[in-house]
Amino acid sequence: MTTGTQIPADATAPVALITRPFHRVMDNIRSGDVGIWPVVIGLVVISAFFYSKNSNYASATNLNNLIVQMAGVTMIAFGVVFVLLLGEIDLSIGYLSGVAGVVVAEFQLAGSSHEFPGLVAIFLALLAGALFGGIQGSIVAFIGVPSFIATLAGLLVAQGIILYGLPQQLIVIQNNTVNNVANYYFSHSAGWIIAAILSAAYALVVLGAIATRKRAGAMVKNVPFSLFKVVAMTAATFLLVLWSNRDPARGVPFAGLLMVILFVCLTFLAKKTTFGRHVYAVGGNAEAARRAGINVPRIKIIVFMISGTMAALGGVIFAARLSSVQSSAGGGTILLDAIAAAVIGGTSLFGGRGEVKSALLGSLIIAMIANGIDMVGYSQYVKYWVTGAILLAAVIIDTVSRKRQLASGR
Repeated sequence: MTTGTQIPADATAPVALITRPFHRVMDNIRSGDVGIWPVVIGLVVISAFFYSKNSNYASATNLNNLIVQMAGVTMIAFGVVFVLLLGEIDLSIGYLSGVAGVVVAEFQLAGSSHEFPGLVAIFLALLAGALFGGIQGSIVAFIGVPSFIATLAGLLVAQGIILYGLPQQLIVIQNNTVNNVANYYFSHSAGWIIAAILSAAYALVVLGAIATRKRAGAMVKNVPFSLFKVVAMTAATFLLVLWSNRDPARGVPFAGLLMVILFVCLTFLAKKTTFGRHVYAVGGNAEAARRAGINVPRIKIIVFMISGTMAALGGVIFAARLSSVQSSAGGGTILLDAIAAAVIGGTSLFGGRGEVKSALLGSLIIAMIANGIDMVGYSQYVKYWVTGAILLAAVIIDTVSRKRQLASGR
């Protein structure tokens, strides 16, 4: 005899499809893989705190300013993620960004013998960053010099290049193409078009992956949840544009679109290519990767070239934002902010674990703290204290998570 109503299995199937991802997340957290949840919680807490202190923190004008403010560090942090995935470090990225600023300023200098169009000047700056990174990567890969020492030497060399290239202490950038990298804002209507294109592209990628797996006869996991992600991403994209367009004078910054494009391209490189899988393999166990036939030196050189190129792009953004470059370019907290962004976002210092989105999320946290402190009027030392505390917390979480994952056999 039954004492209750028996629920058919078919009736619970839709509920299971929706709740399964939640249970999977909880299982990962219990085993030590906390994912991006600490970052998400941090973003919510930071936003709520500063909004309670100053309601203009959530204004469209401040949103557009925040996107531009974080763009330079985010680009550099993208490259840092790849280096950390190898279990290496690149200390030259700050002043290397300054070198790129000097290069782009010199090659756009009006009236000089080496004046080039803005796009050519930007390309030469990126090329300089890739070359610098390739040299450092070769020293690490072929000679065996620890990356800490090799890139520390690179930091000093880059600083010397800046001082040599700027005897006049300052170069004003007058080329509109260069300056627009950080100072161009789309019209409101163009923002909606961009949102539609990005949303459609994401939907095509997700739905295309599902269709490909079905044609291949492979099992497709949780289609409703995949569709939910498409809807959620589309809503978030249009909401961001709506928020940005509330600024009467400006729309979505070009720097924001550039971040999205590089994020997508580098995520694809890390997650969907053989090279990306090799990066994770080398970071997890370089010797095992070598025995598996992976060309470890080549992987290291390419990764340091990526780091150098992204540092150069960050330097171009910094120079464009100020419409000038000076002898202090690349200094300050740029190096520490970029490394902190990657680590705060969830990239492991031990190698083999992390994603490109770590840089985006981490730099967003750092930029939100700096922006909020400036708006509220707190002293600058508070910014360093808070950022340092969050960085330490991220490293502690990473260390504890790694130990729990090893204990659980993951």
